Amino acid sequence: MLVFIDIVIIALIVVGLWKIFEKAGKPGWAAIIPIYNIIVLLEIIGKPLWWLILFIIPLVNIVFAIWATNLLSKSFGKETGFTIGLIFLPFVFYPILGLGDAEYKGAAGQQ
Repeated sequence: MLVFIDIVIIALIVVGLWKIFEKAGKPGWAAIIPIYNIIVLLEIIGKPLWWLILFIIPLVNIVFAIWATNLLSKSFGKETGFTIGLIFLPFVFYPILGLGDAEYKGAAGQQ
């Protein structure tokens, strides 16, 4: 039963990310390719490719993942509260961001 719940949660996050990538003008399938999905995310939030290195350093990766999540929220015109939702309830908030009416505003909302 727990495996089924895990699969549903992962599927919700992947569908949400897929649609987020498409809204930002990137290929949706990139959401399911490890490492490449982070590269695409960095392009969406407007950060340099060398940030990828920061995602493999223990403890530093936590800080930069939270920062990247906040920049993703801002890229779609959302506030800090939405970032908290993306962090703690990703299976709810990623689909809301991807399937909802949020529009891509440019890297961190700088369009």
